[in-house]
Amino acid sequence: MTQCAGASCSPSSQWLGQEFPLRPDLTYLNHAAVGVWPQRTAEAVKAFADENMVQGAADYPRWMKSERQLRGRLQRLLNASSADDIALVKNTSEALSLIAYGLEWRPGDNIVSTNQEFPSNRMVWESLQARGVALRLADVSGDDPEAAMLALCDERTRLLTVSSVQYGTGLRMDLNRLGRFCRAQEILFCIDAIQSLGALQFDIEACQTDFVVADGHKWMLGPEGLALFYSRPKARDALGLLQYGWHMAERAGDFDADQWSPAASARRFEPGSPNMLGIHALNASLSLLQDVGMVQVEAGVLKNAEALMAWVKANPELELITPTAPGRYAGIVAFHHLHLDRDGHAGLYRRLMANGVVCAHRAGGIRFSPHFYSGLSNLDDAWQSALPSA
Repeated sequence: MTQCAGASCSPSSQWLGQEFPLRPDLTYLNHAAVGVWPQRTAEAVKAFADENMVQGAADYPRWMKSERQLRGRLQRLLNASSADDIALVKNTSEALSLIAYGLEWRPGDNIVSTNQEFPSNRMVWESLQARGVALRLADVSGDDPEAAMLALCDERTRLLTVSSVQYGTGLRMDLNRLGRFCRAQEILFCIDAIQSLGALQFDIEACQTDFVVADGHKWMLGPEGLALFYSRPKARDALGLLQYGWHMAERAGDFDADQWSPAASARRFEPGSPNMLGIHALNASLSLLQDVGMVQVEAGVLKNAEALMAWVKANPELELITPTAPGRYAGIVAFHHLHLDRDGHAGLYRRLMANGVVCAHRAGGIRFSPHFYSGLSNLDDAWQSALPSA
């Protein structure tokens, strides 16, 4: 098998020891599931814990400054026009539910999506069938996945929802093309960006989306339990509210007020006290991505993915699942072993994990997902040890 070692396989390897002091026996290729925290993030969490231990919330105004800083970082990551369009929610599933149950549906309405979506971007829409709303799933395994989606749209299509990168196959969607169509047809456009935000550059203005949802614990290198929910102002106004509390009021903090109204900003979707621990952590993680620069981050992610695809292609017993055409892949590289069935792949996954290759068993095969900093030099030895005995 072709060796995957050296600088050419890890274009940003200097960060591996500097911000990612991983155990030397690990090859971490699982950012599509749960990412690694940078050192600065761990230090921010420790400092926040120590502060809580010795003085509690005595300096809460500074915590609020960190919250505002995080919203600004997310705004820049999305290329959004205003941080007011970004809500901080618990996870992607909550954000999708806010959309699905905030919209007013009419029997006969339909939603268009794909047959490769993660369950969170399928189940919530399927649950609307009781309201007479149909979910249409396009087969995106062909040469023109966007055309397959657009062919299912008609005059009763209210929403098109898609993952920016498919979690199992690694297929990267042409968001700009989908967005142009949806805007022209007055169809709401929702992007689950969890598999690209923090790995690839993102441009809300170019893709003309109405909603973007993404957890922070994958490519954004943050903790679980904190996600972003972007809503375009006009689309936001179309959503009814499902949760209420002091924090979602326009005059949040005016606890003696007899009258209240929902915040005009996306904060209307944040009913209660913010997750300050998660905010401090994700703010630190995003500071690293911005220090490196998303141009460089994306280049590193793609170069590592390309190195892994070349590694797969060099082995005649392996077959790539992830498309290799430029613009059709991101940080996910999925593949099959031609001589293993599903159970065999499950066993291979367990042996890879036991040999220090942190990866996933997806799409019936093996999924690698390196970030920009990832080192790949130990992969060959671990792979040979993980292969089933003849």
